Amino acid sequence: MLKLSTQADWIARAQAVLPAGGFGNFDPGIIISHGHASRVWDQDGNEYVDYLIGSGPMLLGHGHPEVMEAVLEQLPRGMTFFANNAKGIELAEAIVEAVPCCEQVRFVASGGEADMYAIRLARAFTGRDKILKFEGGYHGMSAEAQMSLAPDRKVNFPQAVPDSAGIPQSVADQMLIAPYNDLAAVEALLSEHADVAAIIAEPLQRIIPAQPGFLKGLRTLCDKHGVLLIFDEIVTGFRLAYGGAQERYGVTSDICTLGKIIGGGFPLAALGARADIMAHFDKHAVGAGRWLMQLGTLSGNPVAAAAGLKTMEVLSRDGAYEQLRATGADIQKMIRTALARAEIDHQICGDETLFDVYFTSNTCTNYRNARHDDPARNAEFNASLRTNGIFKSPGKLYPSLAITDEDLQRTQYAIDQAVRAIH
Repeated sequence: MLKLSTQADWIARAQAVLPAGGFGNFDPGIIISHGHASRVWDQDGNEYVDYLIGSGPMLLGHGHPEVMEAVLEQLPRGMTFFANNAKGIELAEAIVEAVPCCEQVRFVASGGEADMYAIRLARAFTGRDKILKFEGGYHGMSAEAQMSLAPDRKVNFPQAVPDSAGIPQSVADQMLIAPYNDLAAVEALLSEHADVAAIIAEPLQRIIPAQPGFLKGLRTLCDKHGVLLIFDEIVTGFRLAYGGAQERYGVTSDICTLGKIIGGGFPLAALGARADIMAHFDKHAVGAGRWLMQLGTLSGNPVAAAAGLKTMEVLSRDGAYEQLRATGADIQKMIRTALARAEIDHQICGDETLFDVYFTSNTCTNYRNARHDDPARNAEFNASLRTNGIFKSPGKLYPSLAITDEDLQRTQYAIDQAVRAIH
């Protein structure tokens, strides 16, 4: 009988052909074999309750039968065309109907692309060059986005710190960095710099919530200074609510980016805005000098669009978000109760639909104070969770609609064991 490769075999093979032995996304010490509903299995057959869910897209769980049916219906009709197709147009219509700022959309293949084009679009529309972003904010892998994402040294604001080699100083010179949740700092920067094209922000920055009035304050300041407001909703879009953070918080951006959920687990993202802003993608409308060139081999891919459409349809049904929030609230309560019983300082940070725990007594409001007092304790906590069948990121937990009562019981057990491990 042919012996199947073990996880150790696959790790060795990966180390031979992949830098650092991985794809750059997640711990290369685990190789996922397959997933179904709320569970994933590694190459050795170990089973986990999945709270990583592909870093967010699998909000319905793995292999949702209605999504699978939609994909299998599309596959024999064609996998990609590099041309307009009906499924892509239907998806654009559904996004425009759901997301407050979107009158038109353009598709790309990844969230990083969407953020890159959103920044370029803001510059094209305003004729200005500088971009204000928040320290610790994640907006993909473009040169602008790789400024002060995770700086390992504190510098004075608004200086930008590159997070990657290979980025020219000229890029840093066009970026202004501010602390999240600090409207006074933003107002001071906009008053001093008249050449700011846009503020780009995550409405929920990683898992740090916007303080009351912060997002509305950004909207007011952008209007006052003629600056565009970009909401990066790659994560929050169709997660916090069907209309994303804009619906949840009642603040409408000028441009937003969407990804993850709108592709139903396939590579697809989008950016959207008012029609007059999006006109810069139309050479005939704005002229060659103001035209923003954008194309991509897989943009508007019909298989991804079919999966996204069906995912959005399921999410639009009565009770979907109530169920998602109830699941998240249950898990938060488990963590809070177990840590409080052990008298371990902690803060649960985020939204019921996306959160994690910081082992600190500090209130977490920005990149510099949202951190563990002892990072080793967090590492031990997460290691114990995985040992006991919980699959999650070291810094995020994504509930999904696939989570069952049995999953919650298993999660409770794993949390109790993890708290014992760090107590």
